[in-house]
Parts: sequence; C-alpha cells; structure tokens
Amino acid sequence: MNNCLEKAYEIAKHESVATEPDYAVVYSVSYMPNSKNKEAAKAFIQTHEKAKMLDDTPCGQALIGLGLDGRVDEVGEEITKIWRIASSRYIKEAKGNINAFVEGADERSTFCTTELEEIMENPQITSINGMDKKVFAQNFHPQFYK
Repeated sequence: MNNCLEKAYEIAKHESVATEPDYAVVYSVSYMPNSKNKEAAKAFIQTHEKAKMLDDTPCGQALIGLGLDGRVDEVGEEITKIWRIASSRYIKEAKGNINAFVEGADERSTFCTTELEEIMENPQITSINGMDKKVFAQNFHPQFYK
C-alpha cells in the first residue's frame, strides 16, 4: 500500500485537474448521512456537457483507478490528504463560476476545509452558483467571510 500511496501523492500533485471556465463542479458528502449533494452534482453534469467534477479529471480518474474513491470520512486520513491536494489544485486552476452542491456541508468536509478557502483566494473565480463568491461565502460561513 505504501507504493500505492506514493503513486497517489504524485498523481494528486501532477495529473491534470483542468476544467472549462464556468464548468468546475464541487460537492460535499463527507460526514453527511447521504450522498444527495453528489447525486445532484452528477445530475448537473449530465445536463451540462462541459461540466466536470474533480472525479472526472485525469487526476480524479487516476486516483479512483487506484481504488482511492469514497467519502473522506470513510477512506482514512492519508487518502483524505491526497484528495485535498488534488481538490486544492482543482480550485486553483478553476475560472469563472463554480457550481457547488454543498447544502449542509460539514465543517470538516473538503469543501469547508480546503475548497471554499481556495475559491476565495483565486481571483479568477468570480462566483459560486451564479452568486458573487463573497456573498455566497458570507451566507455559507459568515464567521469566516465578513
């Protein structure tokens, strides 16, 4: 497994996470009782041809191919770190609007601990779900984005 983890870290750090502007899709299911947000994200992708979530990028596909898929609260700390590296890169490369399916996201989730902060720091991302990203963040996590 150690060799697998080394390979996974390399994939997370270097494989393509590119998306078209306005078509990056994020979802949050960690620590939640169901996968409703991921199912909504998949439904969105089915009706928006250019839309991709991290799972659909070469990076995500390679990690899944190694058997590293699953909810971050189910796969263990090391695998969660790997996905957070990939998620961070995914958001850093995104542009325009982010399509977020994060209703009820747990504060421990990758969206809350990694992606939202990266969205706020990326000047090329202007909005989340068509709403100014600062307004979205204030509504989503007011204690962090005043």
